[in-house]
Amino acid sequence: MDQEAQSDQPFAARCLLRAARWATLATTRTQDGTPQPFASLVTPAVAPDGGVLMLLSSLAEHSRHLMAAPRCAMIVVGQPENANWQTAPRVTVMGQAQVLVDRKAKEFWLGRHPHARLYADFTDFSLWRLMPEEALYIAGFAQATRLAGAALLPAESAVAAVAAAAGPLIVHCNEAHEEALNRLAHAQGASGTWRLLGVDIDGIDLAQDDRVLRVAFGAPVADGAAAQAALLRLAEATHRRLW
Repeated sequence: MDQEAQSDQPFAARCLLRAARWATLATTRTQDGTPQPFASLVTPAVAPDGGVLMLLSSLAEHSRHLMAAPRCAMIVVGQPENANWQTAPRVTVMGQAQVLVDRKAKEFWLGRHPHARLYADFTDFSLWRLMPEEALYIAGFAQATRLAGAALLPAESAVAAVAAAAGPLIVHCNEAHEEALNRLAHAQGASGTWRLLGVDIDGIDLAQDDRVLRVAFGAPVADGAAAQAALLRLAEATHRRLW
């Protein structure tokens, strides 16, 4: 793999993670002193800083596993190039999960999984965060790259700069450029009316009722002005300007 392609791997891996609406979580169950791997389906949302958020019930077996042994792994799988699923891009992140008491982070997760508002405040549910310490990104058949957490996670300064500009940008787009946002969604094969839900260094989230659609930028951005420019490029690609 050439140096340029290798440098794109963290961005590609984050894009895959941010677009995922479900994932497989691997935990460890210990019974009679013997560790046993366990896999389950979860619904993640990747925060702007790269932390993987999950809303888990304490009644679920994987939650009990994490309470006893917080080290875990998660795999997200994209669409294959053809009938061979070994051509599918995928990323496995590894690290330690911890309960996160943060209303803003919970609202972020709920924005990506709005159907969960029916039960999100039940007393047995808690927000968990997995901060990737290591990852394995496979772009396709025989295209594997190991990534350290520091390489996978976005730059803190860029995350903060884009977050500071995201609120006004979201309001402006939703108030003045509904048609352009719809065109962005329609270009992804969606239909109907969409609104801008979120902006981060890697792309945007569009929302329609309980549906959320991820649209990636062509490359990560470093600040609010670059995020606005990237949105313009997305709009131009669908023959409609936002400004």
